[in-house]
Amino acid sequence: MLWILCLALCGLLTRTQADPGALLRLGMDIMNHEVQSAMEESHILEKMAAEAGKKQPGVKPIKGITNMKVKDVKLPVISLSFMPGVGIFQCVSTGMTITGKSFIGKNMEIIVVLNITATNRFLQDEETGLPKFKSEGCEVTLVSVKTNLPSNMMPNVINKFLDSTLHKVLPGLMCPAIDAVLVYVNKKWANLNAPIPVGQMGSVKYVLTSIPTTTASYIQVDFSPVVQQQEGNTIELADAGVAPGFPEDYAEGSSQLLLSAAFLTAELALLQKSFDLNVHETMIGELPPQTTETLAGFIPEVVEAYPKPKPLVTQIRINKPPKVSMKTGKSLLHLHGTLEMFAVRRRGKAPVPLFLLETHFNLKIQYSVSEDRLQMATSLDRLLSLSRRSSSIGAFDEKELTGFITDFLQEAYIPAVNDVLHVGLPLPDFLDMNYNLAELDVVRNTLVLDLKLD
Repeated sequence: MLWILCLALCGLLTRTQADPGALLRLGMDIMNHEVQSAMEESHILEKMAAEAGKKQPGVKPIKGITNMKVKDVKLPVISLSFMPGVGIFQCVSTGMTITGKSFIGKNMEIIVVLNITATNRFLQDEETGLPKFKSEGCEVTLVSVKTNLPSNMMPNVINKFLDSTLHKVLPGLMCPAIDAVLVYVNKKWANLNAPIPVGQMGSVKYVLTSIPTTTASYIQVDFSPVVQQQEGNTIELADAGVAPGFPEDYAEGSSQLLLSAAFLTAELALLQKSFDLNVHETMIGELPPQTTETLAGFIPEVVEAYPKPKPLVTQIRINKPPKVSMKTGKSLLHLHGTLEMFAVRRRGKAPVPLFLLETHFNLKIQYSVSEDRLQMATSLDRLLSLSRRSSSIGAFDEKELTGFITDFLQEAYIPAVNDVLHVGLPLPDFLDMNYNLAELDVVRNTLVLDLKLD
C-alpha cells in the first residue's frame, strides 16, 4: 500500500509542476558579444582611469606617489568560460600607464599589463524575479611591469615600492569595472517580465520558472509565460505531455529560443474572437458570385426556396480555442466552429438563415519574424469535416458543399485570418536581442529560433 501511495503522490506532484512554455539557451556566442559590448559601450575602464587621480572621500592617499594619474588604457580582451552550476568565469586582459611623482622626487611612469579575473554568478533577483549576474572573487594579476625609475638604484626598494603601489592601486581601480559592466548587462534584462500587448486582446509576460541553470556549454533560462486577456483572465497552457527539448544538431556555443505549441496555442486563444467573420460581399476574389443561384448548383433545394437569385451572407464563428500542432517541418492551426449562410432580403428585412454547418479545418502555418515579433501566415491545409446542424431548405448532403466551402475558405476566410495574425506574437525582451536575424525551424511540438548576431 505504501508504494502505491508514493506513486500517486509523485504523479500528483508531476502534474502540478507545469512544463515551461518557452526555453532560452544562451551560448558563448551571445555572452561574449554582450560582455564585450558592455565593456566597450560603457567605456568603464576609461571612466575608472579618469577617477583614479581624484581624491575620494575616506580613501587614504598611497604613500610614495603623488599626483597619480592613469592614461593609455588599452582596449580590453575578454575571455569567458561557463562554470557549471555557477555562471561565467571572466578574464579581462588590458594594459595602462600609471603616472605621478615618486618618492625619490622624479616623474614616474609605470606601464602595466594585467589580467582581471572574476566569477560572475548567474542568479534570479528575489525582488524582481529577473535574471542577474553578480561578481565574486575579483583578482588582479600582473603580467608585466615596466617603469622609468632607475632599476640600478636600490632595486629592492624600487621593487618593493612597485609591488606595494600596484597591489594597492589596481584592485580598487579595476574590480569596480567588472561590477559596472555587469550592471550594464543586467539592465538589458530589465524589461523581460513586463507585460507585452497582443493588439487590444491581451498581453504576454515571460516569467522565470526557476533559477537559471549553467552547464559547461550554455546557460538555460526556463519561462512559464503568463498569457492574460484584456479583462484580466489568465489563459492556462495545456499540458502537452512532453516538455519541449533542444534539438541536438545545433552548433556548440550557439543560442536558441524554444516556443512550445502549447504556448502558441494559449497566445492564439487571445485572438479567438477576432477569427469570427461576416462576409457580405457578393464578389470575392476568383469565386463565382455569392448568390443563391451559385449555391443551387451544389444544393438543388435552394432553387425551390429562392427561384430568383438572392445575395448570400456567410457567417463563420470559431467556437473552440484555436490549437497549434507541430511535427518536424510542419505546423498546423486547427479551427473548430460553425459556418452559417443567409439569403439577403429587401432593405429593412433581416436575412433568412439557410443552413448551419459544424466545421473543422486546418491551416498550414508559415513562421517568420518581423520587428522582433513572431509572425504567422496561413494557407488552407484541409477541410476535415462538415456536418449539418440545421437547415431551413430541407435535408441535403452537406458533402456536396465541400468544394464550395473549401474555395470560400481559401478566398475569403484565410485572408481575414492572416490580417488578424499580422499583429504578431511577442518574443522575450532581453539583451537587446535582434530576433529578425533568427533562423526558424519546426520540430515536434516546438518552434525553434536559432539566434544569430549577424
